[in-house]
Amino acid sequence: MDQVQVKRALVSVTDKTGVVEFCRVLAEEFGVEIVSTGGTAKVLAEAGLAVRPIDDLTGFPEMMDGRVKTLHPRVHGGLLARRDVPEHMAAADEHGIGMIDMVVVNLYAFEATVAREGVTEEDAIENIDIGGPSMLRSAAKNFASVAVVTDPASYGDVLAEMRENGGATTRETRRALATEVFRLTSAYDSAIWMYLTDYRATRFPDEVRFRLEKAQDLRYGENPHQEAAFYRFVDGKPDTLARSTQLQGKELSYNNILDTDAAWSAVREFDEPACVIVKHTNPCGISIADDITTAYLNAHDADPVSAFGGVMAFNRPVPAMLVKGILDNGQFVEVMIAPEFEAEALEMLSTKPNVRVLATGGIRKPGGHYESRAVEGGMLIQTGDSVSEDPASFRVVTKRKPTAEETAQLLFAWKCAKSVKSNAILLAKDFVTVGVGAGQMNRVNSARIAVEQAGPKATGAVAASDAFMPFADSLEVCAAGGVTAVIQPGGSVRDEEVIVRADELGVAMVFTGHRHFRH
Repeated sequence: MDQVQVKRALVSVTDKTGVVEFCRVLAEEFGVEIVSTGGTAKVLAEAGLAVRPIDDLTGFPEMMDGRVKTLHPRVHGGLLARRDVPEHMAAADEHGIGMIDMVVVNLYAFEATVAREGVTEEDAIENIDIGGPSMLRSAAKNFASVAVVTDPASYGDVLAEMRENGGATTRETRRALATEVFRLTSAYDSAIWMYLTDYRATRFPDEVRFRLEKAQDLRYGENPHQEAAFYRFVDGKPDTLARSTQLQGKELSYNNILDTDAAWSAVREFDEPACVIVKHTNPCGISIADDITTAYLNAHDADPVSAFGGVMAFNRPVPAMLVKGILDNGQFVEVMIAPEFEAEALEMLSTKPNVRVLATGGIRKPGGHYESRAVEGGMLIQTGDSVSEDPASFRVVTKRKPTAEETAQLLFAWKCAKSVKSNAILLAKDFVTVGVGAGQMNRVNSARIAVEQAGPKATGAVAASDAFMPFADSLEVCAAGGVTAVIQPGGSVRDEEVIVRADELGVAMVFTGHRHFRH
């Protein structure tokens, strides 16, 4: 049965956008009988439309505060009866069940309800729709005969098709509408399940479901032969990369998004005005300062070669003075991300239309979320990492204690090292990274890279190691370069050897008791 004439429509919607206009056309242009429930019937009647109440169709009153109104054989029989099966039609005639050719239903706003601050469980339960999903599923199962419309955005297309086909819908459209129903009801049920699951009992329940929506297709993945798209969590929090607004620039690439995530994660570690410049997911320049422009200039000068073509993140609104600094440096920038951008700054950036500019609207504190990574055939999930430990819990393990200035620099370096790929050795001076050794297969090579990159700036600098130093060799490389103090987790079986060597070299050493691997 390809075309089905719409003679009766059952209408019951929470979102009443456009429903009066839609039903007016159904009734006046196509002669469709409108059956409706509760608040929807009231709205339609007040608009002057002839509406048949649901209890007139069922012969049974709405009751229990509207909990019971459409769960009735005269509703579901009219939806589920197969028009091509004589026994179905005979049963319908015997029990006075009329056919329903269209269902127009959207659901109680459960997700919006539970997203409200201070919502009670009682309010949440009352916003679990039962009749709506039941009607949607019945109609969708029988899409051979019934059109089911859930989205006000579809009203125009449905009416256009009916005009083309003398008041009938086509099977192709009914199937597409039914497919959307099962997407909608599965997501709705998942939202209820997730709400009722007691996550206080366990951080990692036996079953996890991700609800993602496509943000955009990407030209390709990490390499041109790989296909890719960017998805974001449907219930994702605001002030995040995935919920940011692109104010200008070319389309984001797969690698752009990875680099921007690394930069945005790093810059949120700091309370002071901070700039992080990332290249290939590793920071090449991090700085904090009294103002965001100075932070940028210092971060850029830390490694201007690597900063070229990098991604930059700021934890303060971006002023015009900062953009002027970028332009004066002649720096090519792939992406800039910040809570917001001043109007004059955006005007100046418009002269570089290829620069991708993202505004998050705000900043969420680091940590307090889940991180996930796909592996072949599965998924790894962990709580988010942040430098949340209390410096008061740190231990000075060497005879020489760090000076007050060294201590401040060590705390800065410790927050920076968390964002560097392991094995990480990072040198800092004057609240700027001066040498970064990242991702090496052994820690001493990371130390060599960091010291070589720092050059003369290593003299008087401090060093941070994201995990314990298993031997004294990394310490010796740093000390030879001029490093005066080191911060590391400790915990190696050779800690005593490393501490003794630090004392011999006159290097102050602090143990944090925590590591910050970033694989």
